[in-house]
Amino acid sequence: MIPRVLVARADVPGSGELRLMKRGSEYSIMLGSTELMNSRRSGSEEALAELACKRIGSDGRVLIAGLGMGFTLRAALQDLGRDAEVVVVELVPAVVGWARGPMAEIFDGSLDDPRVSIVEDDVGRVISAAEGDYDAILLDVDNGPDGLTRAENDWLYGKEGLAAARRALRPGGVLAVWSSAPDKGFSRRLLKVGFEVEEVAVRARGSRGGRHVIWLAMRNATIQPPLR
Repeated sequence: MIPRVLVARADVPGSGELRLMKRGSEYSIMLGSTELMNSRRSGSEEALAELACKRIGSDGRVLIAGLGMGFTLRAALQDLGRDAEVVVVELVPAVVGWARGPMAEIFDGSLDDPRVSIVEDDVGRVISAAEGDYDAILLDVDNGPDGLTRAENDWLYGKEGLAAARRALRPGGVLAVWSSAPDKGFSRRLLKVGFEVEEVAVRARGSRGGRHVIWLAMRNATIQPPLR
């Protein structure tokens, strides 16, 4: 068996350490003993972008939370038009460096697409500062709707964070959230802040692999959120 070797390390602010690992041509990003992503399993990350982009105009403004290995970004660029804008928010600057360095072949020049801008910041802060700025928000910074990579991310999946995401969307916009497993409580929270909710099961590797979950939460202009 080909051994797995450490390529690079990076601290997650307020949390643990990310490790970029390589085995042959395969890359993985680890947080402790948890594998957050693997270059051989991209199907559900691509579906996150494809499902969301189908629900907005081809020239919309999209926020992608978490750069990862760029699978969601590349899929979004394929589905969006030339006048679209994609804002990628990444908390760990080293991950952007990995995308331009050891994993450049995987990213295939997507970071240099003129439609793309990179913001190195906390996505919670970016979403809180927005008001009707995005047609879609694609959230893939944890393994599900809880703060796995850092405790501060819990806010994103609670009532306040989801309400902030709804405000950041334009009418008709969509919040798409990736998860490795179902979570009925999360669906209820989305409904409570005024989203229309669809839960979609997708494969990790196209038609194969384990099943992951994507929530598509639509901001319908005719549905008003409950009073605070």
